[in-house]
Amino acid sequence: MSAGGAFGGTRGWRPVPSEKEVFPLDHMHQCDPEKKGYISCLKSSGNNSEKCRHLSKKYLECRMKRT
Repeated sequence: MSAGGAFGGTRGWRPVPSEKEVFPLDHMHQCDPEKKGYISCLKSSGNNSEKCRHLSKKYLECRMKRT
């Protein structure tokens, strides 16, 4: 019998974040205009991410530039 938690995981184990994550949270809201543009595009296109790909790229470029 296994002593692990749900789905076979071990109890008490906590993931450790990396020193510099790939996309840290945007606490300063520097990329809000790009994010809002992408989200509004998703809403207007019925969540079709293919139509909003250029805005997604613009948002991710902003995030990478400001990390």
